[in-house]
Amino acid sequence: MKVIVLGSGIIGTASAWFLTKAGHEVTVIERQPGVAQETSMANGCQISVSHAQPWANPAAPLKVLKWLGQEDAPLLYRFRPELLQWKWVLSFLRECTAARATYNMRQILAIAEYSRQVLQEVRKETGIDYDCLTRGILHFYTDQKEFDNSLPIGRLMRELGCPRESIDADRVIEIEPALQDMRQKIVGGHFTATDESGDVSKFTKGLAKQASQAGVKFNFNTTVTRLLQEGSGASSPITGVEVIDADGHHQVMKGDAFVIAMGSFSGQLVKPLGIELMIYPGKGYSATYAVTDSHVAPFVSLIDDGYKLVFSRLGDQLRVAGTCELNGYTRELNTVRCEAITRRARELFPQACDYNHPQYWAGLRPLTPSNVPYIGKTKFNNLFLNAGHGTLGWTMGCGAGRAIADIVSGRLPEVDFAFTGMARPMPAQVARPFPLRQL
Repeated sequence: MKVIVLGSGIIGTASAWFLTKAGHEVTVIERQPGVAQETSMANGCQISVSHAQPWANPAAPLKVLKWLGQEDAPLLYRFRPELLQWKWVLSFLRECTAARATYNMRQILAIAEYSRQVLQEVRKETGIDYDCLTRGILHFYTDQKEFDNSLPIGRLMRELGCPRESIDADRVIEIEPALQDMRQKIVGGHFTATDESGDVSKFTKGLAKQASQAGVKFNFNTTVTRLLQEGSGASSPITGVEVIDADGHHQVMKGDAFVIAMGSFSGQLVKPLGIELMIYPGKGYSATYAVTDSHVAPFVSLIDDGYKLVFSRLGDQLRVAGTCELNGYTRELNTVRCEAITRRARELFPQACDYNHPQYWAGLRPLTPSNVPYIGKTKFNNLFLNAGHGTLGWTMGCGAGRAIADIVSGRLPEVDFAFTGMARPMPAQVARPFPLRQL
């Protein structure tokens, strides 16, 4: 089949790679001049299966209320006159029950662990260099109550198959000696030895290069305007996509199947077709610093749970990323939030980096209320979704790409995940499950 993939972040590029390996003729459409130019450009760079606790959980509503009005809070919510934002918030609150949070965590863990294994296979096959480190991910805590509340989550993750080890403060320092100056404040942590880190931008560019060599066509500087239907029936197939090309001309690109991998903008494209995706952009920030003393800079990828920040070593740089701002589709930098990242990084590793010349960046994470992405079918038999991966796009990227290639090819993916439009039995212990929506 001729398959058109819309979007070339890690999700779209991985989809294209596995679709061409499955024998399809693949074209990728991207409005930017190259791959990984938006949300996949400068994120936290963690393959963090252990970071699978959904944002929507029983403790979340009180935390969000506490953070309201705090410009440098981990989550900044700005009320906007947008129906989508309000509907998203209400859906988020519905997902905060213990039963829903457990079910959603199960789904996130399943696709994330599968994706980590697929990434390892791709790395072995392609030899792409992306500053990969396989030293695990270390969560650490400086608040006793936060650490105590995290222990049941760690136990649940272990029950679900994630080897997230709960450890004391001494073990935290043993794993990452660069935290030694914070020893008196650290109260404990969690360590997942199987987690990884690496530069998602470098990986995506390397994968795109090999995909191009394998026959994938990339149309850059090309903006998608709408999807075209055959006839007016509710489920008439999609016949093409209307675009504005690099020369400013309108044209229609025909295909047999279409994969939507446009991140936060996916919902806007399919809404005219009667498909409502509950995806809202969560603006995440990052700062990249030059390492000036490698002996006191972290080598293990870290998650500072109290501040919702992640730290990843990328060669001679340190990437610090996190926080979330629900404020529409703007990528404008908030200087207060940028400075808060640098302030915390300097507090933790004062001699490690050049903090006077940070490279700040912001990207729009495509958030679903449950943190479970849309991967699968729609009501149109040739229109597929691979969107809504939130903060775990890099973690889920390769697995989601292989899964959607299987689905487009008419195969059931290997991973036990609640794919969109493909009902699977709900675990018996989850009370009052929500019905699967056909999109």
